[in-house]
Amino acid sequence: MDFEKWHALGNDYVIVEAAELPLELTPERVRRICAAHTGVSADGILLLSEPDEPGYVARLRIFNPDGSEAELSGNGAREAILYLRRRGWTDANTFSIQTAAGEIRPTITSETTCTVDMGRARLRSVDYPDGGRDGTGELMAGGRAWRFQHIQIGNPQCSIAVADEAELASLALIQFGPEIEHHPLFPHRTNVSWFAALSAGRIRARIFERGAGETLSSGTGATGAAVTHVLRGGESPVMVMLDGGELEVEVGEDLHINLTGWAVPVFRGRLAPEFLEELHATE
Repeated sequence: MDFEKWHALGNDYVIVEAAELPLELTPERVRRICAAHTGVSADGILLLSEPDEPGYVARLRIFNPDGSEAELSGNGAREAILYLRRRGWTDANTFSIQTAAGEIRPTITSETTCTVDMGRARLRSVDYPDGGRDGTGELMAGGRAWRFQHIQIGNPQCSIAVADEAELASLALIQFGPEIEHHPLFPHRTNVSWFAALSAGRIRARIFERGAGETLSSGTGATGAAVTHVLRGGESPVMVMLDGGELEVEVGEDLHINLTGWAVPVFRGRLAPEFLEELHATE
């Protein structure tokens, strides 16, 4: 099985083309491939295949390191987009990709950067069924109350504003993230972002991803934080500072999102026959 390893702001994925895949990606196999010490080590797997509808360059499926399947990943999408261009799937600057969250439409701006039309963010969704029209709420986690904003941008986001950078830096996300991810308010689990406003158009954010834990960055997590910042009076576009770098999120008046950032390859590789045998023996 040939693959490439890519990362975007430290959010790393194994990219595999379906034609190169000798077995089904079951949850346990995904966990073994993504394992840090006994596998390739990655925040997930991006599986690319031929589209099953006209008008698309490819179909993208996204797997979390715990084996679950994600609807969308902003960082993963950029990695897949730039991979498709480099590997000759398309020579266009603008094209469409199928995802579980629906169509995404990127515009490539350089060898390492692109802007992705993420569609419209929503404040109400089945991922927060008890939420009101504005998507706000409050929950208890880690022994304290959190006011939050629900955002649906291909996947569910729970975004929490904190007072300042000092409070943001002091948070032990592992203390609060798992409880919020699995909170009964979110029947499909949720991603969580904490952020502090630095200026009208700039925020600092930290991300706890559903199925992955704390990550250096997340495109959809940054989007959730940026939308919440704008809803609270901030200006668009929003520059989101993450542990792995910066992303630009343009938030329209109708909550239409354009996400701009970079992604680069790390290495190409091939799974060893012995490891493939272990995967074949794993259901």
